[in-house]
Amino acid sequence: MISTPSIPSPSATVAGPANGLQVKSFTSGRLLAGNALWNLLGAGLPLVFAIFCYPVLKRHLGVDRLGVISLAWVVIGYFSFFDLGLPRALTKLVAERLGQEKSEEIPALVWTSLALLGCMGLAGAAATLLFMPLLLRHLLRVPAEIFDETLHAFYWMSAVIPVVVVTAGLRGVLEAFQKFGVATAIRIPMGIFTFLGPVMVLRFSHSLASILAVLVLGRIAAGVAHLWACSRVMPTLRSGIGFHWTFVKPLLHFGTWMSVSNLIGPLMVYFDRFLVGSLISLSAVTYYSVPNDVVTKLNLIPAAMVGVLFPAFSAMVDTDRSRLLFLYECGVKYLFLVLFPLTLVVIAFAPEALQRWMGRDFSVSAVVAQVLAVAVFLNSLSQIPFAHVQSRGRPDITAKLHLVELPIYIGLLFWLAQSMGIRGVAIAWLIRVVIDTGLLFLFSWRLLKENRFVAARLPLLMAGALGCFGFVFAVPSLTAVVVVLWSAAGLSMWFRVLSPRERHPLTLWLRGPGAVAT
Repeated sequence: MISTPSIPSPSATVAGPANGLQVKSFTSGRLLAGNALWNLLGAGLPLVFAIFCYPVLKRHLGVDRLGVISLAWVVIGYFSFFDLGLPRALTKLVAERLGQEKSEEIPALVWTSLALLGCMGLAGAAATLLFMPLLLRHLLRVPAEIFDETLHAFYWMSAVIPVVVVTAGLRGVLEAFQKFGVATAIRIPMGIFTFLGPVMVLRFSHSLASILAVLVLGRIAAGVAHLWACSRVMPTLRSGIGFHWTFVKPLLHFGTWMSVSNLIGPLMVYFDRFLVGSLISLSAVTYYSVPNDVVTKLNLIPAAMVGVLFPAFSAMVDTDRSRLLFLYECGVKYLFLVLFPLTLVVIAFAPEALQRWMGRDFSVSAVVAQVLAVAVFLNSLSQIPFAHVQSRGRPDITAKLHLVELPIYIGLLFWLAQSMGIRGVAIAWLIRVVIDTGLLFLFSWRLLKENRFVAARLPLLMAGALGCFGFVFAVPSLTAVVVVLWSAAGLSMWFRVLSPRERHPLTLWLRGPGAVAT
């Protein structure tokens, strides 16, 4: 088991060495490495089931219905817009109070956040129910033969919005307390059920409404489990129920700009699928979304790390700048070291792998997978400066950046989708990510100018990596040789780019939970 800090009583001011949540222990390499591993396990294990479930769903439901389910999974992810950024704000504010030894304020902060989230979720459900027929009929152009069942399926999804957004807030509490082992114990069965649930329903019904209803029940169960876990982590939460106006302003101050990012960020991530359905065809959604879903799962690696680093950054932002710099540089270097060879493998073997897995008709998806692999590589690295900027209390920077990027991206999508089909959509995604990554690192460096690695060495590494990706794509006959050579180069980077101090936490991470137990 991974050791976690003891939780102080909210009724008393935390002080002294018995606290267990002082900044150094709260951000120790052992704790962060173990929690990152838990995060990665919770996000990655359900993918094993996805690999087997996708072909089954395609065979029994057809390409169009599988496209609808893919869009439903997107809608679930996009429900975060209705939380006004409050889960992220809650994680930051709770982590700050733990670092500043003000844990007595946490129960009131949590319940105020959950009340706001519940209200926002209800408003979001009402708006979605109202506009769903228009969306399906005119934007997605759902075929008439499956329109009614698709509409009823999305009504189910709309009804569960309040549960989804409140659950996000509860998970934010667990993350602030670095209780990723508990969160993972809930996340794994929930993630498996997302893919396995529809397959189980096939035995009784092929109706999309039945499949989505089962997914909704799974989300409700996950919400109840998160509430129970939070009450176990912080027992005094059970007696601190109430709404406290004093916390509304700091929550909304941070969350308002976060809500802009929550609207535009997922829109730029998921709008491509809706555009494919609108401009090309619903079946094209499947040919685009399957490689997209698979390749973007590489984001699980940075998500696992950033989910742990964000509360750590928030706890250190005003107390230990040198520690923050160390963890920042470690995060960027580790991600580069891990993702570079994985991206090469995807680019080299995506064509053959897709055809063997989903059939020869998916050969059209190979270039989509290769282009998106490069985009995911860059986007993964940008998650570290993204978390740093927001931990500094500057979500306005990321929100304004998204506002600038949105019209450029939408224009590229329409142009390239019409001229190049789903391949053009993937290229537009890549161009957006290149712009986003460069600007995020720039703004982050301006807030932490001591970061010499990002200013001097990272641009050279990025240029070399992009050159290798281009070479592997252009000369497919040599891909296996290039993958082997550059994987060996990655081992060289392990010793030349990382210092012994930086290699130590990653070594603990790779060894697994047993290595980080105390």
